[in-house]
Amino acid sequence: MKKTIIVIIVLWFSAVRAQQTFTSNALFHKNTGDALLVALPALALGSTFIWQDGQKGTYQFSKALASTITLSYGLKFGINKERPNGENNFSFPSAHTSVAFASAAFLQKRYGWEYGIPAYALAGYVGYTRIKANKHDGWDVVAGAAIGTGISYLFTKPYKRNRKLEISSGFMENTPTFGFTYRF
Repeated sequence: MKKTIIVIIVLWFSAVRAQQTFTSNALFHKNTGDALLVALPALALGSTFIWQDGQKGTYQFSKALASTITLSYGLKFGINKERPNGENNFSFPSAHTSVAFASAAFLQKRYGWEYGIPAYALAGYVGYTRIKANKHDGWDVVAGAAIGTGISYLFTKPYKRNRKLEISSGFMENTPTFGFTYRF
């Protein structure tokens, strides 16, 4: 099992390093998407240490990420769909997108929507960069998003924070309100 994961990770990084000619705009988007491919999982994993939620969160994210990468590359090798740029036959699904959405879904389900919304926005941008770089079409990206989100939801449990101070906001009769709750 460990050898399989190592092979998948090596293939993943070699796919990230594949080159083609880009315009400066497309190159910016591709490089930003590649950076987020590393940053989002690092943020998700790092969050488990920041919240000090023990090894449960770390273990849950590790299972979700390894399963996402394994399924994504299994489908790539099994389906052999040609990339839009003709580079190779590993287009379906977008592994960049599946990893980004696995990270975003972990953050959202584990720690709440206040972390999930920005993470999902960044993951969506990763999918956009894959289309912009002509590496994937919309179906590849949607499938990657579904795989990453679904697997993270399968392995992730919400974190029960013991917050003493909570801040809330909303509207009452078209008037903005802010509230503070302190638990003793």
